[in-house]
Amino acid sequence: MDDRLYRQIIEGSPEAIILGDPEGIIRLWNAGAEALFGFTAEEAVGQSMDLIIPERLRGRHWDGYHKVLATGVSRYGSGDLLAVPAVTKSGHTISIEFTIQMMKGAAGEIVGPVATIRDVTKRFQREKELARRLKELEARQG
Repeated sequence: MDDRLYRQIIEGSPEAIILGDPEGIIRLWNAGAEALFGFTAEEAVGQSMDLIIPERLRGRHWDGYHKVLATGVSRYGSGDLLAVPAVTKSGHTISIEFTIQMMKGAAGEIVGPVATIRDVTKRFQREKELARRLKELEARQG
């Protein structure tokens, strides 16, 4: 397969695909990321991933990020999904799920993690509402 096909897959994906470098700077931001977060590639590439991370979660994010870079291993690369809140350009908080794949250079060095992300806000809100209703019903049954 030629590189043009790979580029089409990444750029045409409806899911957000974001590549961060070892310092946490965004190096790839596809059309799915533009649609999800509201920032154009020109606005996002070259910026810290703090762009989409809620301030209260940044410490925990960076602890995990640096650990993954040091070890080259993430449990979210084997199919487990990480579910977290994120922030859009408009300042709204959304719920996202993503997996991580470690990208390596020609010499085997870690280039950075690439995340494949989807918006699960509607599902998260439905589940939260169902849990609230269940709690009310259980309280009545008491």
